[in-house]
Amino acid sequence: MSNLQWPELIIFTILFALVTVLGFMASRWQRGSTLDHLDEWGLGGRKFGSWITWFLLGGDLYTAYTFVAVPALVFSAGALGLYALPYTIVVYPIVLLPALRMWSVSRVRGYVTPADFVRGRFGSPILALLVAITGIVATMPYIALQLVGLEAVLRTMGINGSGIVGHLPLLVAFVILAFYTYQSGLRAPALIAFVKDILIYLVILVAIIYLPSKLGGWSHIFDAAAKKLGTPSPTTGKPSGSILLTANNQLQYATLALGSALALFLYPHSLTSVLASRGRNVIKRNMVALPAYSLVLGLLALLGYVAITAGVKPLTNAATGKADGNTIVPVLFDNQFSSWFAGIAFAAIGIGALVPAAIMSIAAANLWTRNIYKEYIRKNATPQEEAKQAKLASLVVKLGAVAVIILIDPQFSIDLQLIGGVLILQTLPAVALALYTRWFHRWGLIAGWVVGIGWGLIMLYGIPNPANGKLHFGGSALALGNMSIFGWHPFAGSQVQIYVGFVALIANLVVAAIVTVIARQLKVFNGTDDTNAEDYHADEHDKDLRPIGVH
Repeated sequence: MSNLQWPELIIFTILFALVTVLGFMASRWQRGSTLDHLDEWGLGGRKFGSWITWFLLGGDLYTAYTFVAVPALVFSAGALGLYALPYTIVVYPIVLLPALRMWSVSRVRGYVTPADFVRGRFGSPILALLVAITGIVATMPYIALQLVGLEAVLRTMGINGSGIVGHLPLLVAFVILAFYTYQSGLRAPALIAFVKDILIYLVILVAIIYLPSKLGGWSHIFDAAAKKLGTPSPTTGKPSGSILLTANNQLQYATLALGSALALFLYPHSLTSVLASRGRNVIKRNMVALPAYSLVLGLLALLGYVAITAGVKPLTNAATGKADGNTIVPVLFDNQFSSWFAGIAFAAIGIGALVPAAIMSIAAANLWTRNIYKEYIRKNATPQEEAKQAKLASLVVKLGAVAVIILIDPQFSIDLQLIGGVLILQTLPAVALALYTRWFHRWGLIAGWVVGIGWGLIMLYGIPNPANGKLHFGGSALALGNMSIFGWHPFAGSQVQIYVGFVALIANLVVAAIVTVIARQLKVFNGTDDTNAEDYHADEHDKDLRPIGVH
């Protein structure tokens, strides 16, 4: 740590201290009579308005990892990394109506998690348990990836090392996060999101105007990127990427964008932010306004090409001895900006890690409390016991995420995020489709989940990555020529690639449909539906809404 960048570190620390104070103050902000209730601690009292929900969802969906990893992927692969732009554009019209219906039925029935809805819709504790476990498992690496972005900033400021000592600043940051999340619940990230988004917009606007003018303009930047990406890699002998999509990765680009869009609001933290809003009109306004973040994301992605033109070299991870691609943007800012402004930029990324990490840990804690602890361990738990259990669970989730970073190569944790996307996508039939139809039989949905999860993991296991020497879990792109269905290779020899999660979801739906037809023919009991048509049309003006918290 002898090369500490003190001006950057001081500004970073001051801004981090500011949001820490806000995090603790949030416990008194718009609070109800008590925080010892999941509706208050885990959903902010279900009364966030349009502005708060906009910042909360923005801070929830556009994470520090997004701001670090998307430009890094564009830096190394080119146009393929821009898949994040169309997926964050098409996601809002796709989820608008399902989000409204989920809010309505959850408001009436007092549901806190998507697994609560599945439990009520199908009367199946097993299916609800599978959805809850999937949400928790898929969320854990997502939280860990926020640490990847935060560590990239810390390394750029000179805090680099291996073992516990090297990770000490990270541990301190997440201990502070754990304490104010424990005290304030969802109100803490909601309040901090204001600061985070203001800093992000400031940094991006300055970067996208100042850096191109300094480096010769956009025409020169694209020419430099095309030249570098088109140069054969010494490792593989092939170009590392292209600023245009190729015939082999166009299908991958499309399915990755669509699959990611379908998966985004299945993550429990996304639905937590939706359920925390006070009405359907709030959700409608946000689905219209949130694409503004996509504009910022597009500008961020182009920083990958800017970094190529600037000749940025990623820092070496002291623990692994390998280049850390996640440091591309922090190093770019460190090299091109003054120390004081680089400090502001690093604070924006660092604070951007805290907001989604807090929301994700709260969402995972809600799943544990409602759908595992209360369902299987203590059925008669009081609201106070539920809230206490959720607070403790949120601490455990954060510690688990830190352990992933300390004990596992961070590059592997990135691979885990790809697995998380494949996993959460398999809950789409039970959560999203069930909002519109109850045709699927619960045993069909369970069978589809098993096949989707199982085949998805098998496909991911068989994907190598020659660039980093990984033989398994090397990415989420499956060459169709390598796809096997019980030993049958329908696209033998093809180099066209496709997103694994999309293939696994198709298998899930096919199996769920087949088992549903069989179950219905055999007249197998399909559980008891706790919802009704009126639940899906309730809005904030209805006089007959049941009290919040009734379950």
